[in-house]
Amino acid sequence: MTVSVSPACSPRRTLTVCGGAHALHDGFTDLLNVLYPLLQAQFGLSYAAIGALKTVYSGAMASGQIPSGLLAVRLGPVRVLAAGTALIAVGYGLAGLSGSLYGVIAGLLLAGLGGSTQHPIGSSLVSAAYAGLRSRTALGTYNFTGDVGKVLLPALFAVVAAALGWQQALIIVGALAVLGAGIIMGSLRPIPLHDKAGETKSKAMAGQDRPWAYWLLFSIHIADDLVRTGFMIFLPFLLRDKGADLPTIGLGLSLLFAGGAAGKLVMGWVGDRLGVVTSVILTEVATTVLILTLLPMSLSGALVLLPAVGLMLNGTSSVLYGTIPEFVSPERRTHAFAIFYTGGSVAGATGPLLSGLLGDAVGLPIALASVACIALTTVPMVWALRPAFRDG
Repeated sequence: MTVSVSPACSPRRTLTVCGGAHALHDGFTDLLNVLYPLLQAQFGLSYAAIGALKTVYSGAMASGQIPSGLLAVRLGPVRVLAAGTALIAVGYGLAGLSGSLYGVIAGLLLAGLGGSTQHPIGSSLVSAAYAGLRSRTALGTYNFTGDVGKVLLPALFAVVAAALGWQQALIIVGALAVLGAGIIMGSLRPIPLHDKAGETKSKAMAGQDRPWAYWLLFSIHIADDLVRTGFMIFLPFLLRDKGADLPTIGLGLSLLFAGGAAGKLVMGWVGDRLGVVTSVILTEVATTVLILTLLPMSLSGALVLLPAVGLMLNGTSSVLYGTIPEFVSPERRTHAFAIFYTGGSVAGATGPLLSGLLGDAVGLPIALASVACIALTTVPMVWALRPAFRDG
């Protein structure tokens, strides 16, 4: 299954609209990290319970990604992407209007299903719209836009929640999702999805199928996501323990995501010059060192360090996503992207729950140090990937 971009929809418009959708969806996902401490305070939740809430959202996102790709073939990717964005609004609106823990759980389930539409459809549209090696650059830009949303929406949510309460803040961001769905429908022309390879080989990077390399890349991605989601569960509580109030927690998350956004641009540049293997090893080792350095620091020192943590924590992902087209032929690419993002969502669903259980058992500092060390497991896997690039 692959994607054909209609001539009526230019590559630049495709990238702009898909990038905007990416910013909204990633922002909607990561503002939940501001919400979790508020829910813990209101409902008396443990770290494991917070992890379970994250599992509900990420699990719904994981289960919906491959079906979203299949549904897009029948209904069209623009309709499915817009409908998914609107479903996020329904989920957040339900959680905000109910104000109960069960309402929050149901809302996160719906919002996660809505969020499952964006990554496989958006990345496939972008990779099809840009030819040859331009595909990696375009995917890097698309990946970067997600962090723009991660910077802006959690900070906005924190300010609104501090002023009006978390329920009203969820309703307001739900209204933004409705606006986003309307923009998607109004800006993108209907774009067909096909199962035929010949229609897109001229447009997309003509990658060669290397299943072993793809699955090794997939495994690196899983480990990288386990570190990222585990760190994100604990960071708001770490900042709170250092004396941060709600707006400061929102600021800390925005600083982290701003560093992550810069990392996706910087590491794309570094990856082109140093190669995928060297750049990924650099980011993963640095991630472990920086998180361990963060633990004993004061609040002000932690806020200063967070952009660097974000740069290394998120810099790996652009390199990984942008490498998929090299290991997968065009006719298999949409399905490959869906599997890749589904794996990340499964890691995002299980990682927080496991991290939360670990945090309850051994305490936040030891649990966070353990999460940081998971990044080191990617080093031998990345090293084993070298022959795939030599063969290419």
